[in-house]
Amino acid sequence: MEDTWKEVHRLGHRRFVGGDDDYWDLIGDLQFRLLLDRGLTPSDVFIDVACGSLRGGVRFIRYLDPDCYLGIDKRIELIIYGVAMELGIDAYREKRPRFVVSDAFEFHRFDSKPAFGLAQSLFTHLCGSDIESCLRKLGRAAAPGCKFLATFFEVPEPIVNPSESHSHSFFGYTRAEMEEFGVGAGWTPCYIGDWQHPRGQKLIEYVAA
Repeated sequence: MEDTWKEVHRLGHRRFVGGDDDYWDLIGDLQFRLLLDRGLTPSDVFIDVACGSLRGGVRFIRYLDPDCYLGIDKRIELIIYGVAMELGIDAYREKRPRFVVSDAFEFHRFDSKPAFGLAQSLFTHLCGSDIESCLRKLGRAAAPGCKFLATFFEVPEPIVNPSESHSHSFFGYTRAEMEEFGVGAGWTPCYIGDWQHPRGQKLIEYVAA
C-alpha cells in the first residue's frame, strides 16, 4: 500500500489511472453519456467497477440520487484521492456514495442491488478466469435485468494472453470469447462494438436474468 501511495502522489491521481487531464475529462464524459444513452436515471442504483479515482464516478455521483452510487476498487488510495480532490466533501455528504475496497469482486458487501453497471478499462487488464469471476459474482448481487457494460480490446482471433491479471498488461479477446464469458456466468450478452473510445476499446453489454 505504501508504494501505491507514493506512486499516486508522484504521478497524480489522474495520471495514475492513465492519460493527461484532457484524456481524463474525455473518458469521464464519454462513459457518463454512454450510461445516459442506455437509460440510466437519477433513481437507479449504479455500480462503478474499478472506480479508481472517480474519473467517471464524480459525474455519476453528482447525477444520481443519494445512496445510488456504488464504487468498488482494489486501491483505497485512489478512492480517497477521488473523493478529496474530485468530488469534494460537501457532495460526498450530500450524495452518500458507497465504496468497497476489494481485489476479489466482493459485490455482496453492498446493501443494494445495482440496476446498471460499468467496467471501463478493467477487462482490458484481466485474464479470462477473473472476467468470469467478476461476472459471476456481480450476477449474484445485481438486480434482475441489470445492464452491465464493459470495455475490452477486441482481436480477430483468440490470442495467448498473460496467465494472470495485471494492471499494466494487454489482454485481448474476440467478440465470441466476451460473449461466452457472459453466458457462462448467467448473463445475456449484447455486443455493441465501437463507442468512440480514443484508444479503440470496444463495448459489450451484459443483461442479468
